[in-house]
Amino acid sequence: MDYLQMTAPCGLDCFNCRVYLAKDNEELRAGMAKYFNIPIEQAFCDGCRSENGTIGCLGMTEPCNVYKCVTKKKLRFCFECSEFPCDHLHPYADLASQRPHNTKVFNLCLIKKMDLESWAESKAKKVSDTYFKGTFKL
Repeated sequence: MDYLQMTAPCGLDCFNCRVYLAKDNEELRAGMAKYFNIPIEQAFCDGCRSENGTIGCLGMTEPCNVYKCVTKKKLRFCFECSEFPCDHLHPYADLASQRPHNTKVFNLCLIKKMDLESWAESKAKKVSDTYFKGTFKL
């Protein structure tokens, strides 16, 4: 798998995203279609980089701010920027239990520390599983 292509510049792992996985899974795709109230033919995403920073199935017509910024600066990931971390990566409580966006900075730090392939193969899924299914530990 091309992990660079399948990891968003903000550190989200498209290859573990349910909206991406719905592309090759009819049952999941039907669930996404119902959840987002869109036709089943549109209920998937090809990944951030392939979609040029949008999620077409959700009606995004403009790239997100992170994608615009990274593209303008000709970077692969936000952690390569001298301004990292910036407010484009700010965590939000709104829909946090449903979306992995609050994991972005943690993922970016891991990618920088471990390298992209090591993170993708050994840590990305664990981060997502911990975020959605783990319990808060101090």
